[in-house]
Amino acid sequence: MTAPQRPPDLRADCSNCFGLCCVALPFAASTDFPVDKAAGRPCGNLRDDFRCGIHAELRDRGWVGCTVFDCFGAGQQVSAVTFGGLDWRRAPETAGRMFQVFPVMRALHELLWYVTEALALPAAAPVHPRLRRAARDLRQRADGDPESLLAFDIAALRADVNALLLRAGELVRAGVPGRKKNHRGADLIGARLRGADLRGASLRGARLIAADLTRADLRTADVIGADFRDADLSGADLTGSIFLTQAQLDAARGDATTRLPATLSRPAHWTTPTHGAARRPRG
Repeated sequence: MTAPQRPPDLRADCSNCFGLCCVALPFAASTDFPVDKAAGRPCGNLRDDFRCGIHAELRDRGWVGCTVFDCFGAGQQVSAVTFGGLDWRRAPETAGRMFQVFPVMRALHELLWYVTEALALPAAAPVHPRLRRAARDLRQRADGDPESLLAFDIAALRADVNALLLRAGELVRAGVPGRKKNHRGADLIGARLRGADLRGASLRGARLIAADLTRADLRTADVIGADFRDADLSGADLTGSIFLTQAQLDAARGDATTRLPATLSRPAHWTTPTHGAARRPRG
């Protein structure tokens, strides 16, 4: 089982975006960012053409958080559709609403991506009709004007869709023989899970920061919302993992022996096999 091909409108297209993730969102100085930035203030690396001035050096210069962010196509939707191609520099009166709309659109597109994946899971067929209705509703909302996008309760919508995604994951995991581990929301920071059998496990929302998952078997594990930052996935098998995103892989470490779903890419910063090598210190 592999993840479905992501629809083009759910893939980030920075060439058709007004650098919204570099302006609308706040971040704090940390291991992910070297400086603080308030919401609505342009990042100092943002050029006049809305491109990043240090894109090729982000990871080396301490901007790791940028390299693992995925807007799921929300940036170009807000820029080209919601605001009709009128950017916040040429029309500063649109800036406030545009920056408010972006995180709402990002949430809608992320949910759409997960619903699309769930619809491609044969075992989740019992909830496919409800998922199709959810997909139609999400797309209708995403095509709305700024006022309608800011008016509805995104938290309530997320809860409704997440209930469907949870059921879809349960249906898939039910087909895995044996007892499945439940690590939903677990604190597994730095956990030693080398070679662990996690087939069919629930890792929804689990904190796996810097966990040792070398050679772990994560086939058919539900990993929606799992935090894999700096987790070692060297030699791990993630084929068939449910709801695995590219951003999760980009935040982790791995090597040439890590097995991935066919539709996800091996991050450029992953190294060749280094089993037994010293783990790099965390800053």
